[in-house]
Order: sequence, then C-alpha cells, then structure tokens
Amino acid sequence: MICISVTPESRQLAKVDILNAARQSDLVELCLDRLLKEPDVKDLIESSKKPILVSCRSAENGGSWKGTEDERIQLLRQAILAGPAYVELDEEIAKKIPRFGKVQRVISYTSMNRPLHDLEEAFENAGILQADVIKFTWPTDLLEAAWPLLSVVSQKRAIPVVGLGLGKSGLTFSLLGRKYGSPWIYAALEKGMEAFVGQPTVSELDDVYRWRQIGPKTRFIAVVGFGLGETMLCKILNAGFDNLDLNTRCLPIEFRSVDSIPKMLDILKIPGVIATNYASRRVFPIASAQDEVSAISKAGDLYIKRPDGWASHNLIWKTALRLLEETLGRTGPDDRPLDRKNVMVVGKGGLAASLAVGIKKRNGLVSICSADDDEGQQIATMADARFVPLGKLYDTLVDVLVVASENLDHGSRKTSISPTIIRPGMTILDLSSMPADSPLIDEARVRGAKIVEPAEVFADYATNLFRSITGQELPPEAFAQGLAE
Repeated sequence: MICISVTPESRQLAKVDILNAARQSDLVELCLDRLLKEPDVKDLIESSKKPILVSCRSAENGGSWKGTEDERIQLLRQAILAGPAYVELDEEIAKKIPRFGKVQRVISYTSMNRPLHDLEEAFENAGILQADVIKFTWPTDLLEAAWPLLSVVSQKRAIPVVGLGLGKSGLTFSLLGRKYGSPWIYAALEKGMEAFVGQPTVSELDDVYRWRQIGPKTRFIAVVGFGLGETMLCKILNAGFDNLDLNTRCLPIEFRSVDSIPKMLDILKIPGVIATNYASRRVFPIASAQDEVSAISKAGDLYIKRPDGWASHNLIWKTALRLLEETLGRTGPDDRPLDRKNVMVVGKGGLAASLAVGIKKRNGLVSICSADDDEGQQIATMADARFVPLGKLYDTLVDVLVVASENLDHGSRKTSISPTIIRPGMTILDLSSMPADSPLIDEARVRGAKIVEPAEVFADYATNLFRSITGQELPPEAFAQGLAE
C-alpha cells in the first residue's frame, strides 16, 4: 500500500487534501499537528473513502505541535473515538492511551538526528503496548544511515514494520520497503506538502519508479545520485523495463564510503550499478575487472556483477564521440574526423578522463585544462595528452571544445566558463548539464558554433545502458514516456 501524508493548516482545506490524497493512495495519514484550530476528526474521517491514519507529532518527533503534551494526548484520544483505521502513537503517549475498539495502533520511534539503536528493545516495548504496526523514522541521507532501517524491514517479524527515511535515501528505503513487504510506504500528495523534507511525492513514485509493480522478486539496478540526469535515466529505463514486462527497476542510492558498498549490494542482490559523471570514479574501487577505457581513466559508468566480482564498463565516451564525429562530418565507418584535430577537454573527474582517453584513441590531439592543476596533470598523463594551465585556457586555439564540468571549480572557488572561448568554426561537446543545455551551449548557438546536442547524447547513452543491462533494445515509446514531463 501507499500512504499519502496530508498536513493541512485549516479544517476546510483538510477535507480537500484528504479527498485528493484518497484518489491516489490506499491509506491517508491525517497529520493533526499543523491545524490552527481544533478539528472535528470524525467529520474529516467520514469525508474519506480510504482508511485514515491519524497522527499528531510533537516538534521533537518532527511534527509542528505547539500545544502542551496534555492537549496533544486529549486530541489523540478524541481522534481515536472518531474511529480511524490507525492511530500513530509514540511510546510515551502509547503508555497513557489504551487500545480502543477496532483502531489499530502504530507505535512509532523517531530520531531526527541519527539512526536509532536498541531496536530489539523497541520491538519488545511495542509488543507490550499492543502494537499492530511498529514504525521507525530517522535521517537517511546516505545508504549507510538507511541500512539499519532496511535490515529491520527486510526481516520477518511478529509485528509488521514500516519505516520513514528522512532525506534523499528515504526514497531508496521506500522502494526497498515495497520489495520487502512493508505494510505501506509513505509519500506526499505533491511538492510543498511533504510531511518531512525529502519525502517523495506519489507522482514521483508512480511516474519515475513505477513502484506498484515492485515485489519480492524485483531486481534492482542501482543508480548513484539524485540529480536531474540520474532521475531522468531512472524514469526512461524504468519505462523500458515496464514496457518489456521485465521485473527490474532502478534504485537511486547515495553513499559516504565505497568500502561497504559491495557487501550491501550483495545482500540486496543488486547485479548492476550505474554511476554517471561524478560517481564514475567513486564506484571504481569495487571493480576487479575493467574494460580498456575504464582501466586507463579509473572510471566506469556501468558496473556489472559477475561470479568472480564486479566488472567496470565505460559507455559514455563511445556515445559522445560517435555523435561528435557525426557533427564533424563523419561519412563512413572508417572515417576518422577527430584525426589530428586539436581538442580541448575542460573539467575534472571520471567524465573528463574518459572523454580524453577516448579522443586519444581516435587520434585526436588532446589538451586538458582543469581548475585543479594537479588533477588536470594527472588526467593529461593517463591520456597521454598535453596539460594546459587554467590561465592559458582562453589563449589556446582548438578545433573542438569538450566540456565535462559545469564550473571551473577548485575547492570553494567556482567560476563559469566564459563564452569568450567560443570561436568561429569551433565544434562544442558540452555534457556538463546533460540532458539539458548549459549556458555555454546557449551562447554557442548564438555565436554560430557547431553543437553536439546534449539531449541526443543523453538519449543514445540511455539506449546503450538499457541494451547493456537487458540485452534488449529500449522501446521507443519508453523513451517518449520517460521524457513526458
């Protein structure tokens, strides 16, 4: 089931929110703590065609209640008398409010600052308090923080467990909770109506992650990061999986240290990881085998689990350079438009390194410029290219400009690439904002430079990823669905 949280401030708008939430959910959580006036809970419950879960959280537990504890207890008692399907009670409140009628008790344990400990003690206490469901809430910005919550949900318990992860990896937890049989997962009705910061909306779960088809046998492909590009990749690939009736979905993740990632991936039975741009080098240490460009650049954008370990593949450079060569005027498979062309690669990290190595393989005359001189020199060495200091960037004449970083940033210093670098006849490949156009691309159009369209690179890249993961072609309608919004 999906539970949509509504957090109204007025009684009149509460009915509207409940009505809208009921249309898209299996269970509606009515949060009473933000209401400015005492509500008629029975009237609100009767306005819903879906079961209602009533909650009233203190500020300590992430709510907005400004009254006294005695007033909160009284409001919850009145709410229970109104006959909702569920009532959420923290442990201390649950000790003061006995079971009543058919109302099921959700005993909640919340920590707004760090993961909870003594979970077994919580289960024991919840049992004493006649819990029908036990709920855990704590910050989950990273996979490491969500891990204890995942381990609880993934185990069979006498009392069913739901969890609410706070932060980006709360989405990760929700999707895994669905796989492992959590009674329900939480979502907001729409942006701006989240019960907690970072809570996914029901449309996000539906349109991007297609959560309703996720079950115990669903295979997840991890996608590192929560940016626009990663989210669009998830949306397109999930549409493709769904169209071909493949029981596979993308799982967005973020982590602090790669050291524990292989073990976590094994436990979650995740056979593949997509690591774009900044993440391509972060994940690289898990690979015991690499393709040629991955091995040289120390970066891979697709990691596949094999019986003998993880294998790193680098796909983006092939897609980007094929379209770059077409823009330069490639006429046949043996034509090499980059041969002897002066190419400047600007940026840092795995993407810049991969593109530099790939262009060198195409016999281009590669120069590297980065705001971080040390990293720029390292990339130049691994690609057998020339290093150009940042101060010489705008004085160097090139045929092709390849941009792999949104800014020329080094530490806290961030500087946009000046459009004065654009010269007549230049060809520009800028992947820094892919799939969107960067400000540099916009300026290049005005100045008449040749452009490798970022959206086309993204589309071809998504197609190659899908083929590599599934062995099948990405259905055209899946791509259209993925870009529908």
